[in-house]
Parts: sequence; C-alpha cells; structure tokens
Amino acid sequence: MIETILYCLPQAYKGTIYRIGGPPDLTATRVTSGFIDEAREAISWGLPESSEYNPPGRPWLDYRDEPSRPLEAMGWCVERQKSWTAEDPLTDSRSVRLQVDGVWEDYHHMEPVLVRKVDLNQNIYSFQDYPLTWNGKSIWTDSDYVVVAVIKIHFRPRTIYIDTYETKVIKKLSRALGTELLSYQFRKDSMEAMQALANDRLKACNILADSLRNAITKSGLIFSLVKQEIGFLRDQWEEILLNSRHEVNGKREAVRQLNALLTGMEEVREALRNDLIKVQNRFLELSLPPDAGEKWVSMQIEERWEEVFSEAGAGQDRKAEVRAVIARLKKSLRYGREPEIIQSYNNLPESLKKEWVELLYQQHSSFDSGILERLIRILNNPGLEIPSRERSRKNLVQLKALAETMNNLERNTNFLLRQVLNGKNGSKAAGSINELSAGQPVETAGCMIQPEPEEKDARL
Repeated sequence: MIETILYCLPQAYKGTIYRIGGPPDLTATRVTSGFIDEAREAISWGLPESSEYNPPGRPWLDYRDEPSRPLEAMGWCVERQKSWTAEDPLTDSRSVRLQVDGVWEDYHHMEPVLVRKVDLNQNIYSFQDYPLTWNGKSIWTDSDYVVVAVIKIHFRPRTIYIDTYETKVIKKLSRALGTELLSYQFRKDSMEAMQALANDRLKACNILADSLRNAITKSGLIFSLVKQEIGFLRDQWEEILLNSRHEVNGKREAVRQLNALLTGMEEVREALRNDLIKVQNRFLELSLPPDAGEKWVSMQIEERWEEVFSEAGAGQDRKAEVRAVIARLKKSLRYGREPEIIQSYNNLPESLKKEWVELLYQQHSSFDSGILERLIRILNNPGLEIPSRERSRKNLVQLKALAETMNNLERNTNFLLRQVLNGKNGSKAAGSINELSAGQPVETAGCMIQPEPEEKDARL
C-alpha cells in the first residue's frame, strides 16, 4: 500500500503502518516506515526515527483523548474510526509535538484500516472487550467495524488538504489493505484448522492402528494353534500305523536309548547330564515336521552331545553308538510318510491318502486357508480312523474362520486408514469401498499373520 502511494502521489515522501492490537488494550505499534528517495525510484524501509509507538508500542490508555493532556491524531483515528488530515501543522489541534515541544509537525494524513465485525470469526470481540473513553463510554459499540491498523502518509508542505483526491486514494487503499488482512487471517485460520484436522486424523489412525496391531499380534497365536493341531493329527496318524504294524515308536525308543547312554557316562557333570536329558524328553512333547524336527535335533541335542563327548573324553566307539541312535531319531520323524509303511493302510483311497500325508508332513511357513480346507475335507471321511477326527475337524474349521476374519479385519482397517490419512474425496472413497466389499484385492501394508518362530536354543 505504501509503495503504491509513494510512487503514485508525487508529493508523498514517507509512509508508516501502525498495527492496532486487539481490545481492550488496543496497543498501537509502529511496524515499519517507507522513505522514497529524491529521484522517486527507490524506497528504503525501517524504523530509523525514535517514536513512542516503536515496539512494544503504546496501549489505548496512553494515547486516548483526555482533558489533562495533548490530543493525538492516533486517538482520533482509533476511537472515531475516521481519518485525520494535518493540512496546516501550525493550527493542527492534534499536533502533539507542537503542543509539547513547540515544534510543528509536518503535513500528513492518517487513515484507519477497518475490518467489519461480522467478518471476524465467531464475533471475536464482545461488548465488554471494547475500551472506554476518558469519561467511561465504550468505543465502537455503534459501529460495524473495528480498527486493525492506521496508515500515516507524510506530504511536502502545503500539498495535502482535507477531502482531496490524495485522501480518497489513501482511504481506498486502506480498505483494500483491510480486505487483504482479513483474507490473510482467513487463510491462517484455514491452515490452522486443516492442521488440527490432520492431527486429529493422525491421532485417530494411530489409536486404530495400535488396536489393530495388538489384535494382529495376538492373531499370530492362530497360526501356532493350527500348527499344533496338525502336529497332533500327525502323531495320531503315526500311532495308527505303528499299531497296525505292531511296531514300537522309533522316536520314543531313540530318546530312551540316548537317556540310558547318558546316564551311564559318570564322567559327565550332573548339571550337563540333567540339562541334556531334559532337552531330549522335551523333544518327545513336540510334534514338528521332519525338516524342522531334524534342525531341532541338530541344534538342541547333537550340539549338547558334542559337549558331553568333550567333557567325558568319549572314545570313537561311544561316539559312533550315540550318533547312530541320533540318526535313528531323525529317521523316525519321517515314519508316517515312508511309502512302504503307508502302503499298509488301506482305509483311504490312494489319492486321498497321498494328499493326507502330504498335508501332514509339509512345513508351513505362513497361514494358508487352502491347506486347512483340504485337511477339513479329508477329516470328513469316516475311513480315517483317527480318534480325534471330528474334534480336530471342528477345531480347524473354527481356526480357519477366525484367521480369515482377522485377515479381513486387517485389510479393511488398513484400507480405511489410508482413506482417512490421504483425505480422499467422498466419491472416490465410496468407489474404493464398493471394490472392497465386492471382494476385489486391495493392496495393504499391514501385519500379515506370521508363523510362530521355531523354538531356538535358549543359550543363544
């Protein structure tokens, strides 16, 4: 605004903006001044002169009209919301310097910058907020405006008069400045509202994501229960084959022999002996697929036996005997899938029996509802003489339904989280939700149900 005035009004040489703070203080603070050079080509900015209105400024009580002190143009502009033109500083009734120091001020025009009350958000100022005049009357009560700033333009001597086109230009530009300030405030409020909304969205998403994360973490137990149920079925299958062939359980027999060999080695520390016996008995309680079981034996049993050999100074014969038993232990893990053994079971068709053995003995690295569906279908066959056939079938049906529910919960929640965080418009979001409800695949970035890690050496 000042640039426009200084460049367009040839007699103007200086312009100053005063910010008027909110009521009731209405602190007037000189923000900046612009000076145009003699060539009228460049404007310099700053506050080179001392002034009572320099920061931190002057509150309303210091510059309002009072009978006991000189009148100020600032008080007139703020209280009356009208301009003041000093067309003759020697006779200016509001020339403070003339009245106090005997020095007349230059020719100038001061214009208040007004903003309508209704345009300020939520009727920001109440009746009680407006300051009082010296005789106790509230200002601005009958006005539709508030004063947010005051513009002061200095002119060369005898070039500014009341109600000339110069004053009209300044008034016009002050109104434009008020509009700009209001627009800036609206943008600022809008940005703050958007930021608050974004923060609320983020908090809501974090709460929802945390709840989902806890649920998904706990749902890892589902896969663990599925593996346990399959292991239980594998044990019963092998027990059926053993009974039909009148054979002993090779896994239990190998562990019994290892325990007996270890008990006979008196050179071994009791603590090491008890630890290894405990680990070997623990293996009898586990039902792992062959590959996982062999790794478990290597890590938990074989490595401890090497420590026993070292401590006891075992000879080659003793080492060979123990290693042969461990080899039989590993081989026993594949008993239920040996072709010549499963050939003796004739209660299931060959194709179904082959599928059954494949499902029981393959190692599952992640949840697969298709595998459960196939197991449930085979368990429906009464020819499978497993004692817990019906109970296991019901358990797998329930676990499958629960796992699929958790998977859908994760997928749908991740989808909604992205919609909230990205702020999608209604139509696009609605279309995506329709796709989701129609069963279309939706990319997710969440916590898929992960398999429970295999048991590892507690010493690691």
